[in-house]
Amino acid sequence: MDYQCPGQQEQLLRKAKLKALHLLERMDRTEAQLREKLLAVEFEQEIVEQAIVYVKSFGYLDDERYVRNYIEYRSHQKSRRQLEQELQFRKGVSSELIQKVYEELEPTDEKELIRRYLEKKHYCSEVCDEKQKQRLIASLARKGFRIGDILTVMKEEL
Repeated sequence: MDYQCPGQQEQLLRKAKLKALHLLERMDRTEAQLREKLLAVEFEQEIVEQAIVYVKSFGYLDDERYVRNYIEYRSHQKSRRQLEQELQFRKGVSSELIQKVYEELEPTDEKELIRRYLEKKHYCSEVCDEKQKQRLIASLARKGFRIGDILTVMKEEL
């Protein structure tokens, strides 16, 4: 590692803080996403951590708020499991934080989401053959819906 004088370190930290603010100005991000972006610009780890502490001190970076907004906005379109996967693996949020937020939020009726999906696909229990039903079940399962919920809704008259 190259030796840098204190003035250079302060200048790099200032640039990292400004970059972090600029990235958060355009869109809300998780701490992991911001860290990844700053490291991609090739700031040193220590500088990145200081910049993150700086933006957090002003409330510009808040993973709990991010998770709450993400779930509230998308819970009418996606299953809980799908949202958990996206937040944990794409956004870098801990599963503990995701569970904490879900406990505080009003539960979403996933059966209603399944009904809407089946209506969109023009599902009719009398008309669909077994192969079509299996395709729909598999598609819904890949979206993270529970098999029991899928079968319950499919038995209902839509």
